[in-house]
Amino acid sequence: MKLYRLITGIDDSEFCHRVTQALNKGWDLSGSPTMAYDATRGATICGQAVTKEAKGQYSPEIKLGEY
Repeated sequence: MKLYRLITGIDDSEFCHRVTQALNKGWDLSGSPTMAYDATRGATICGQAVTKEAKGQYSPEIKLGEY
């Protein structure tokens, strides 16, 4: 099965570490990162899609963070 996640967060080192952690767990980048400014929070929000091939069959109960 192919798994998909969209990692989002404020543009800071924590966001970069979350993406790096996913890459080191075997996830692959999928497309370009995205950024938007949230005027309410006064912060830039980033997003990065990642995908991963995994054994088994998809079910909505899958906890993607465990892969």
